[in-house]
Amino acid sequence: MMIPAKRRSFLQSAAALALAGGGLPLAFAAGKIKPGERAALIVVDVQNCFVPGGTLPVAKGDEVVPVINRIATAFENVVVTQDWHTPGHASFASTHAGKKPFETTKLSYGQQVLWPDHCVRGTDDAALHKDLKLPQAQLILRKGFHEHVDSYSAFEEADRKTSTGLAGYLKQRGIKTVFVTGLATDFCVAWTALDAKRLGFETYVVEDACRAIDLNGSLEAAWKQMKAKGVQRIQSEDIALT
Repeated sequence: MMIPAKRRSFLQSAAALALAGGGLPLAFAAGKIKPGERAALIVVDVQNCFVPGGTLPVAKGDEVVPVINRIATAFENVVVTQDWHTPGHASFASTHAGKKPFETTKLSYGQQVLWPDHCVRGTDDAALHKDLKLPQAQLILRKGFHEHVDSYSAFEEADRKTSTGLAGYLKQRGIKTVFVTGLATDFCVAWTALDAKRLGFETYVVEDACRAIDLNGSLEAAWKQMKAKGVQRIQSEDIALT
């Protein structure tokens, strides 16, 4: 399959920089990115609650599963995240009298989108999708388990003060680059990617390994913000699988 000109240009430029001693932590093979031992795949919230039939379904969310399974074979390091809410969580509309899902309210840390009850810890709704095949995953990180604070990012909770510990884990293992996939592009994926970049990781979002909620233009806004911060937008075909 032909790689679109803009993405091909980026890959060729990056390869040239690496050959010139630019210090990029990735290898490039046949115009594709070849993850190595210093790269990690982050699989964000591919859970029953976020796929069709779940409590907060992302349209076509189940379509990311075969894509993630395929590209995961290229990675030695895989991290999986899991939304893991308490009953009556502060992010649930049902917790706030008179509020409906997708409205907002002000919590102690700022504005919060209110969601249907979803991913309640210990329920089948919160379980990882049964068809995910990630036998090499070394870490399952649960987030959003503090009753009064939501958590979109895999690195930091929504109060922007409470760390999940993921950055330290990755850095201690020598990881320099992360590839973010999963659900949903405009919320947990974007927040994870933006935090990864801010924390010093070279960061890619694999677009066709994600699906979005797109709430009031949130998808376009998320891509715009990620681009402005230097997060790279790629497709699964840009990753060398062998």
